[in-house]
Amino acid sequence: MNVRPAVLQSLVGRAGRRLASRLLAEPLEHVRSIPFRDAGHGYDVFGYEPLHAALGLSLLEPLYRHWFRVRSLGVEHIPTRGPALLVGNHSGTLPFDALMLWMDVVLQRKRVPRAVADNFVPALPFVSTLYARSGVVGGTAGNLRVLLNAGELLMIFPEGVPGISKPFRERYKLRDFRVGHAELAIRHQAPVVPVGIVGAEEQMPQIARLPVQVFGAPYLPVPLTPVPLPVRYHFHYGEPLFLHEGLRPEDADDPEVVRRAAEQVKRAVQALVEKGLRSRKGVFR
Repeated sequence: MNVRPAVLQSLVGRAGRRLASRLLAEPLEHVRSIPFRDAGHGYDVFGYEPLHAALGLSLLEPLYRHWFRVRSLGVEHIPTRGPALLVGNHSGTLPFDALMLWMDVVLQRKRVPRAVADNFVPALPFVSTLYARSGVVGGTAGNLRVLLNAGELLMIFPEGVPGISKPFRERYKLRDFRVGHAELAIRHQAPVVPVGIVGAEEQMPQIARLPVQVFGAPYLPVPLTPVPLPVRYHFHYGEPLFLHEGLRPEDADDPEVVRRAAEQVKRAVQALVEKGLRSRKGVFR
């Protein structure tokens, strides 16, 4: 039978869409049950779109359940609605910790955390689009102000690149926290939920960094293994910190007030990390 390429492409396209519809039915139903502000064309103003979020959920779920076998405690501390900031430690050479934390909150709390990305992330090909469609945003003051005013949950890693790139011998020792999360929490009178992430430090030990800037990233990491090891992830969510108690929104302009608030968050995250290290039975258990 002689089938024209256009006809074959159409048949494959229809079959692919039907297959995708079946595979994504459950995650799409889950994600669509989470409210979002449609800007009028299926996306919100930052590019988030439920179908792409469901695709991310479907792709990441095997890693979440069977590779990293994520365990979490204290997820009830995350508010089910209203503005809040989820602040945690960052590590592991590649940001699988951020992906697994996103999964955990979407699945267990039915909120889509808006991960705040470093400024080079939007330049990454392909990945940046999927990130944006799944809720990732650039960390500009204007973006974050709009999101908090809309009652969104932000996911922030104040250590940034220094946290994810620290040498293996310094694992679970937090780098300096940038203070932007504390300023936001005070200015917008929003609670901060600290989270200690245990497991990611051992997933992909970094043996070198090449001074090569790719798509704006500050360096090219050289990991010990080509894929992350099947370590077990442990998330320990702490009770909300109300950094704004006794303060006015304009106190966010005081550098000393903001610095002290950021230190309070860092101490809370470090305590949760240490709790997780004491309680786990091993790197892979």
